Amino acid sequence: MAFIDLAKKEIQVKIVYYGPARSGKTTNLLYLYKSMSKNVAGKMVTIDTKGDRTLFFDFLPLNIGKIKDLSIRIQLYTVPGQVIYNATRKLVLKGADGVVFVADSLRVQKQKNIESLINLEENLKEYHIDINACPLVFQYNKRDLIKSNFPLLSIEELEEDLNARFKVPAFEASAMSGFGVFETLREITKITVRSVAKKLLS
Repeated sequence: MAFIDLAKKEIQVKIVYYGPARSGKTTNLLYLYKSMSKNVAGKMVTIDTKGDRTLFFDFLPLNIGKIKDLSIRIQLYTVPGQVIYNATRKLVLKGADGVVFVADSLRVQKQKNIESLINLEENLKEYHIDINACPLVFQYNKRDLIKSNFPLLSIEELEEDLNARFKVPAFEASAMSGFGVFETLREITKITVRSVAKKLLS
């Protein structure tokens, strides 16, 4: 849930990038961080394991304007994708106002995507959050690999596997090249801030 810091006249909105291991969650945040002005992006914290996977979280606060007299500060997090770190995933997910689900387009990752989405729904339930009521955007990452002839899931298959019952916005992307990264962020920020503003003003 968004945190209001009256002393700073600031609303802190938390967006979590979720998905299976190595789907590109950290790569998304790294691309955003490197592309943004230092006046906009704060300090980023990344903690990796030896396998170069996110162990805890990444943190990227962004200042994007105001609601009434309160500044909006977006905080972006990623969760570790590996199943063994589910306790950490739940901890990072706590208080999330919106979620980007980063799916891996590689065909071999089909089941991992589905399992990770089920895991997201289960973890949200533990915080009494219905996934259908949570601002959610899908990103189908690694679309650039089609040029390298890697077997990829089609967009239609990804939509059927993951987004059939939600029908929320979804973006093709390559976090490595930046394709689709800002589009994903813009959409999740828009619907999350709208949701937070509705709750605060009701």
